Amino acid sequence: MILKKNEEYIVDIIDNGYQGEGIAKIEGVTVFIPNAIIGEKVKIIIVKVLSSHAFGKIIETFEISNKRRESDCTTYKRCGGCNLRHIEYNETLKMKQNMVQSLVNKTLKNKVEVQGIMGMENPYHYRNKAQYPLGKDKDGKSIMGVFANRTHEIIPIKECLIQDKESEKMANFVLKFLTNNNISVYDEKSRKGLVRHIVTKIGKNTKEMMCIIVINGNEIPKEKELVNSLLNKFPNVKSIVKNINIKNTNVIFGPKNINLYGNGCITDILGGFTFKISPFSFYQVNPIQAQKLYELAISGADIKNTDIAFDLYCGIGTISLFLSKYAKKVYGIEIVEEAIAMAKENAKINNVYNTDFISGDVEFILTDLINNKKVIPDIVMVDPPRKGLDDVSINNIIDCKPSKVIYISCNPSTLMRDLAKFEDKYFINSLKCVDMFPFTSHVECCSVLYLKN
Repeated sequence: MILKKNEEYIVDIIDNGYQGEGIAKIEGVTVFIPNAIIGEKVKIIIVKVLSSHAFGKIIETFEISNKRRESDCTTYKRCGGCNLRHIEYNETLKMKQNMVQSLVNKTLKNKVEVQGIMGMENPYHYRNKAQYPLGKDKDGKSIMGVFANRTHEIIPIKECLIQDKESEKMANFVLKFLTNNNISVYDEKSRKGLVRHIVTKIGKNTKEMMCIIVINGNEIPKEKELVNSLLNKFPNVKSIVKNINIKNTNVIFGPKNINLYGNGCITDILGGFTFKISPFSFYQVNPIQAQKLYELAISGADIKNTDIAFDLYCGIGTISLFLSKYAKKVYGIEIVEEAIAMAKENAKINNVYNTDFISGDVEFILTDLINNKKVIPDIVMVDPPRKGLDDVSINNIIDCKPSKVIYISCNPSTLMRDLAKFEDKYFINSLKCVDMFPFTSHVECCSVLYLKN
């Protein structure tokens, strides 16, 4: 490697990478530079050198892209959450679409064209869930905020441009109550202190709110007073939950929830369906874009009323209920037992009777349904975690030959890896993107596969 740490160079940014970082070449060596935009000329200092590439940091800018914008957030560089806030929103959409197309071109034999990306009309305050860690600043004052990028240092924050305004006010209200009443907050190093996290959830369409207070203990001082204060200040609060987490862990939640007010759930409406949401249940954090994504998947599936559909990684049954309007029968599979219980309840709430929700590992349940119970799907819908599908599940899907496979993915890299395994038997009919997390480098993809012949 010809580059050395702390050396300075003037470089042209020739592309943007998968995380939105700028890319330059120095004598053939690829250098990744955060916050740089294609078309810019910058002076950089090399901060890290690896065997195949290096990382740089901007120290001066000579030519500025017309796509650059002044950031409207003072902490985005340190927090790392919205790593594209320095770029015009429409340009971020093009970058994400190009990134997915680049992965297609590198990975697939069928160089399918990425058919556009659905952005948001108003890409602000879209999140319905927030998780705020608590701690102490250098003066010993209780603070709440977000972790600095790649660290556990808490950046105090009172306003986040992607979080819901009302739920953010609720979290700040709880912090103020804790401070005014000398209730301790958790310190990771000493493992002492009481309140670890404040987690908020809100139904974007119902406006129902949930407050979850994660504690390193069993009781919150002045618990009843806190509950009454929250209810007086925020009339839309339907659920206040105390979560017990006494372990030395980075995991936010402990295993035990205690309802301080309400039944431990809120509801939201998505695509005409009512969904019950608990502290642990997964529900898309941007329901506006989630509805677009699900409708995209359903329209691509062209479902008939005689079709049997599988919904793998079904969560609380959101996609399953969307499918139920068109299919004869929907089988939803999810490993989280509480999510399956919630999915069954959601089906009941919405008077949906053509679904069957099964708790267990997708790999084993899929094998049992196909090989033992002889349930053969016409359509398989998958929305796996970031790691994608396992080979057993892919082979099971291919072996039972559903006419269509709809693959929703939050990770384009593992999506392309998996699509390559389907290519011999399936034709990739369409691949579209939805901007689920504006101003971040994340993008959601929906691919529709048709069985060949």
